Amino acid sequence: MEPITLSEYGSVVVRLNDEQVDALQQTGGGSYLTVEPTERPGYRRVTAHNYVGSINVSGLQVLIKPKIPLRNLFLLLEVGLRERDWQDEAALFETTGDLLPAFVSFFARATETTIARGLYHSYQEQRDRLVALRGRVDITHQLAHPGVVVPTACRFTEFTADLIENSYLKAAVSQSLQMAGVQPIDRRRFMRHLVMLEEVSDVRHHHDDYNQVVFTRLNEHYKLTLRLAELVLANLTLQDTIGQTRASSFMLDMNELFERFVTERLRRILRGRLNVKDQYKDRLDHDGDVRIQPDLLFSTSGAASFVADIKYKLIDSTATGRNADYYQLLAYTTALDIPEGVLIYCLDTSHSDTATGNASTGKSAQPPAPGSSIRVRHAGKVLHTYALDLSGDPDAVDRNVDDLAGWIADRAAK
Repeated sequence: MEPITLSEYGSVVVRLNDEQVDALQQTGGGSYLTVEPTERPGYRRVTAHNYVGSINVSGLQVLIKPKIPLRNLFLLLEVGLRERDWQDEAALFETTGDLLPAFVSFFARATETTIARGLYHSYQEQRDRLVALRGRVDITHQLAHPGVVVPTACRFTEFTADLIENSYLKAAVSQSLQMAGVQPIDRRRFMRHLVMLEEVSDVRHHHDDYNQVVFTRLNEHYKLTLRLAELVLANLTLQDTIGQTRASSFMLDMNELFERFVTERLRRILRGRLNVKDQYKDRLDHDGDVRIQPDLLFSTSGAASFVADIKYKLIDSTATGRNADYYQLLAYTTALDIPEGVLIYCLDTSHSDTATGNASTGKSAQPPAPGSSIRVRHAGKVLHTYALDLSGDPDAVDRNVDDLAGWIADRAAK
């Protein structure tokens, strides 16, 4: 069958049998797609949510594309590469619309570059029971076996590659290698990676284990590749058993990608001007029964001065925010005693030519204002919306984020 292709938050009506309906509804626990009946017998309306990527199940392939340009999806991964470093994979994604082979190829090439610089080794303390004494006697473990002289419990330091950096990378390589649809050249790359990582233990890592890695100048060259490995382990599902049907998926949460991208960029740009805290935890009430956690809190000299909540939900540049989002931001500004705050949305340019000009006429248009503001009655709080445009090339995106950072710095200084 031809792939079912739709955009995030988009819908399409297709013919599906009951097995396919059940498989799609269960893949990803129902968070990826909604499948609803239509008036036409045998046809269903398939609606995408905030995930993009590919699903392969029950003879179906579903491709969900982002509304931002496909090439900029790689930019949102925020892995610290220049455009030319991922332009081949972005071009492959543009051509096929299938994120899986493009992303896996990106990961395979990044891993190859990292390992080529040398497999990371470090001194680690080891414990073992050995026939010959090595290092020093591990008194605690030795006393656990009174009267037993050999083997002896030893503590010693070993220069090894069997570290979390390498075992985490190996786990992601092994998972990628098992996925159908990987290009032959990338499959060969992964096989070479496993040979290079042969001395590293096989560990079933959870993607959150990435947070256990402490980066220093000695392992800094692993940072990019481990970030990609984190995305593999978090988003690549090898199989879900649905009756007799096996499913696979590689889906990226656009809400999460957008939030992380904006957070990391603003922190980097505003360094030295504002202190940026993400996922700041505080309380709404005096007793602390109701918790709040704004996405970003900006402070100067230790005093909170501005707050932001990041909402990927696509919005046009002239629209106000959603009511529920305003209520949430009002709670943050009130509880933190801050006069202003902002809702940062992603600008939807898929049906608009205002940001880039009218292609049919060849005329360029002035970019619209990035957002709007409201003043809350009886509270005096000013709540802003800011629509961040990610539709341009990487340089244009950089300029737009710089503008956002400058705007926030100006508001925080008032």
